[in-house]
Amino acid sequence: MGIYLNPGNQGFRVIRNGKYIDKSGLIGMVNRTIGLPKKLSCVSRPRRFGKSYAAQMLCAYYSVGCNSAPLFDDLEIAKDETYRAHLNQYNVLVLDIADFIGKAGLNGMLDYITRVVSIEIFDQFPDVKKAESLADLLNHAVEASGRQFIAIIDEWDAPIRDNDCAAEIRKTYLQFLRSLFKSITITNKVFAAAYMTGILPIMKDGSQSAISEFREYTILKPGPFAPYIGFTENDIRSLCEEFHIDLAKMKFWYDGYQVKGVGSVYNPNSVMMAIEAGEFQSYWVASSDPTGLLEYLNLDKEGLGIAVVDLLAGKEVRMDPSMFCNDPSALKSEDDVLTLLTHYGYLSYNEERETVRIPNEEIRIEYARSVHRVTHVETIQRVKRSVQLMKDTVDMRAEAVAAELQKVHTEEYNPRHYNNEQSLRGTIKLAYFAYKDEYLQLEELAGGTGYADIVYLPKRNSDYPALVIELKALDKSHPQNDAEGAIAQIKSRHYPEILQNYTNKILLVGISYDKDDPDKKHTCMIESWER
Repeated sequence: MGIYLNPGNQGFRVIRNGKYIDKSGLIGMVNRTIGLPKKLSCVSRPRRFGKSYAAQMLCAYYSVGCNSAPLFDDLEIAKDETYRAHLNQYNVLVLDIADFIGKAGLNGMLDYITRVVSIEIFDQFPDVKKAESLADLLNHAVEASGRQFIAIIDEWDAPIRDNDCAAEIRKTYLQFLRSLFKSITITNKVFAAAYMTGILPIMKDGSQSAISEFREYTILKPGPFAPYIGFTENDIRSLCEEFHIDLAKMKFWYDGYQVKGVGSVYNPNSVMMAIEAGEFQSYWVASSDPTGLLEYLNLDKEGLGIAVVDLLAGKEVRMDPSMFCNDPSALKSEDDVLTLLTHYGYLSYNEERETVRIPNEEIRIEYARSVHRVTHVETIQRVKRSVQLMKDTVDMRAEAVAAELQKVHTEEYNPRHYNNEQSLRGTIKLAYFAYKDEYLQLEELAGGTGYADIVYLPKRNSDYPALVIELKALDKSHPQNDAEGAIAQIKSRHYPEILQNYTNKILLVGISYDKDDPDKKHTCMIESWER
């Protein structure tokens, strides 16, 4: 056995020694592509979503020269009709492109791949004929061994995502992949199947994929691979039950990626880190470049600044991913930036509505860390206004609060939707979107005899008071819906009671605007709540 050629099952054996969530059904998906025109699969998903785990699992299952049955007989794949037919029956070629870059650099990675794989081929098949290219050498290895290869390529897009990678190096790299997977003669003879994974889909050459023979399954359109992207709702329920973890908190922190046909998908790395550490927090920054998000939020693309503010406020933003060429160095529009952030896991895509949103608390924290350093003038202004609004609220400057909420309400909603209940709640969320520094935002918090529209709960060890905010529309038929009436509703429905065990410092904020007033004048009342 080697490192790159038939490395055996040790990697997956280590994974099985720990807590393993069964994703072996993915093997059956690959098995059903073997020997067919669809045998080349490129499955892309965000970082820390189990790509390397999947590669280790496939390697252990297919690799000849070892007995992997004890690792799989108790898993889902063992019930699949294809299980025994393909278990440990193939030569396996494993290429971790990011690892090769780390060892040989961008300029030397292809020569390094060819050299180390060739050494292992000659070591395992001493009688194999020499060849000028790696593709031809693999062909000779098939002839010598009588077995085809399963190719497993991890982090295929590492050179594409690397800002230091010159265009010529990328071009040469794509030509290398074409030499393996585009030649009808070589590809069909050498490879029974290929499983290639990364964060980005394959780069486009014009309007077509640069390696067109691959079937692509992305975080936007995962197809049959959807159940294996990350942890599903059932996975999370089982984990929370086993480890006695609050399911609601787990959902708040790590839920939010919606995949068609599956529903909620969670980042496996973050979930397991939270279980092991016994603490809910953002583990994303430990698995990503902390400057990456800021870099993309700062790009000078029309509409991007407003989109960022809307996303931070919890709104969904329209996105058209169709023109994205899967190249981070060639972003041409707001849609391209949002599409890239979706592939990176910073946004969640709703295919039916064609919208994106920030998926969960963990990712909101990463945006909050970046937003104060953006350079867009419009975003800077909105951040400053939101921070000031939070200060005015805490300092109980009611007139200033009313003036800012009126401004946001007028800016963001046209007359047709102005009085819509969602627009009222949206106004609060947009206005207070910079809350992340000091607060957690809770919507429809159950308390007393109803649900508080929006509550801002101070973070642990914060001196800030909790905020219970109610916005009402006043007109002749509802004269009680003034700011005082909003405060009265908060009290009568006992919203603050649910917070009293968390903090004794609670402010009640009632906002009202007059629907009969042409200017829709807003008024505000702020009271300190006492038991």
